[in-house]
Amino acid sequence: MSSRKKSVVVIGGGPGGYESALVASQLGAQVTVIDRDGLGGAAVLTDCVPSKTLIATSDFLSRFEAAGRLGVGFDASQEDQHAHANLGQVNERIMKLAKAQSRDIQAQLESVGVRIRRGIGRIKGHGWVEAELDNGETEDIRADVILLATGTSPRIMDSAKPDGERILTWQHIYNLTEVPEKLIVVGSGVTGAELAHAYLGLGSDVTLVSSRDRVLPGQDADAATVIENVFRRRGMTVLNRSRAMAATREGEKVIVTLEDGRKVEGSHAILAVGSIPQTKGIGLEAAGVDLTESGHIVTDRVSRTTAQAIYAAGDCTGVYPLASVAAMQGRVAMHHALGDAVQPLNLRGVTANIFTDPEIATVGYSQTDIEEGKIEARTVTLPLSTNPRAKMRNITDGFVKLFAVPGSNTIVGGVVVAPQASELIYPIGMAVQNRLTVDQVANTFSVYPSMTGSIAEAARRLHSSDII
Repeated sequence: MSSRKKSVVVIGGGPGGYESALVASQLGAQVTVIDRDGLGGAAVLTDCVPSKTLIATSDFLSRFEAAGRLGVGFDASQEDQHAHANLGQVNERIMKLAKAQSRDIQAQLESVGVRIRRGIGRIKGHGWVEAELDNGETEDIRADVILLATGTSPRIMDSAKPDGERILTWQHIYNLTEVPEKLIVVGSGVTGAELAHAYLGLGSDVTLVSSRDRVLPGQDADAATVIENVFRRRGMTVLNRSRAMAATREGEKVIVTLEDGRKVEGSHAILAVGSIPQTKGIGLEAAGVDLTESGHIVTDRVSRTTAQAIYAAGDCTGVYPLASVAAMQGRVAMHHALGDAVQPLNLRGVTANIFTDPEIATVGYSQTDIEEGKIEARTVTLPLSTNPRAKMRNITDGFVKLFAVPGSNTIVGGVVVAPQASELIYPIGMAVQNRLTVDQVANTFSVYPSMTGSIAEAARRLHSSDII
């Protein structure tokens, strides 16, 4: 009987890739990660970590404007009382932070014996991967198991070609040295809404171009309405039902042309019109890996593709574009591939967050699921304006919403709209994941006063509505 360690080759170093490598190494495999851009992938280098750092900086700046409503101000004797963002310094800090995180991930992988090859990986026949290295060399690597974690890239419109200076994607914005004077954000999904919010807080005059009836069309309608109202109140121009057809540069100006012929003029434009999977040219079709019409890799609940011993994780699968889901897919894949105990991916327990201000955090079934008859559930919505801690912090926008199944009173979903909702959704996520009832949540002590008190109060109201 052969004592050779199983060889695992991971193509792509994002959350799905590096988390799968860590698990595979822990389970005794010989692991190689082939990565082109740096460990952590787009999530660490150009997307999640940088954008959330930019948003956090914007939010910090916004606190100065809100301070007056709390009775706090600058010393009247000071000449310069205007807080402003030095975007060059902000972006320099963001990039240093991202690169440091990437180095930490690489060091962690190397500490457990993972080999890292800088370059592009392609499947080359059954059980082999070809690595085209940055130094010009080519290396063939034996692979008992292959994990694909190749991610996505920004979708580019033929009529709106980014130039990296005035017409930008989310990959370009960290090269800016000054806050855009007049920014047009094309696309009102999660990325568009987050970046529009960030630059509004940094001082840009922002116009958000949305092709749908409201911003964040895929989110809870009540939550999206709150965000859009906040955007407008803070001075953002939101153009609903306005599909962008082109973006062109004219000297120092950018002109975005809408489908109805209207033209929007700005100093810069950010294109946030979706992403495409990076699945071309890496040998998937020849290996028998099925793709969807959009080019995403087809996987099952343990991250298997349609080809033997080939798995996939992350945004390239189209399952759920979240770093947390990518990481879980990668871990599940390696547990399954290497014979360890495995629990199939359960998307109902996924918590997600949109980093606007206020934030939108969700878990489990949604209001849309209930309205479409996918599940029967009762709903309670509790405005944060009644929460004493919210009053202390001058929080006037937001709510807690819970969904529970009649009869069993099991909590099956929830929405939180609040500052740092990402920190408040966890107890609801625990309830959904562990099938807790409204009474179990309602009878759990919460600190008074606290924002989490609204979660317990919402659960108590669900109990009351059940017995009336």
